Amino acid sequence: MEKLNCWEIKKCGREMRGENTSRHGVCPASTCTSKNGINGGTNAGRSCWSADGTICCRKTQGTYSSKLESCVGCEVFLLITHEEGLDYIELFNEYSMTHAHLIHK
Repeated sequence: MEKLNCWEIKKCGREMRGENTSRHGVCPASTCTSKNGINGGTNAGRSCWSADGTICCRKTQGTYSSKLESCVGCEVFLLITHEEGLDYIELFNEYSMTHAHLIHK
């Protein structure tokens, strides 16, 4: 099974060299090299919820802790955590440790 990145799942065209970058810019999920390989993705493509300033639903999201609650309901997060099972990497921080009930339902 091929592991898709968030921009491939959402078909947003905001990945590096994507069809919508000239109009809307590049999403940080596609350029965040420090998260390359997490959950088998390219850059933060399979851990976009952990990257600050990602662009979802046509608006820039905030920091990891401010957007995590909305991300756990996103089809990208749900698909990736389902595909990875218990092996998925969420990248816990102080906020998510105190809100783990939102992540593992």
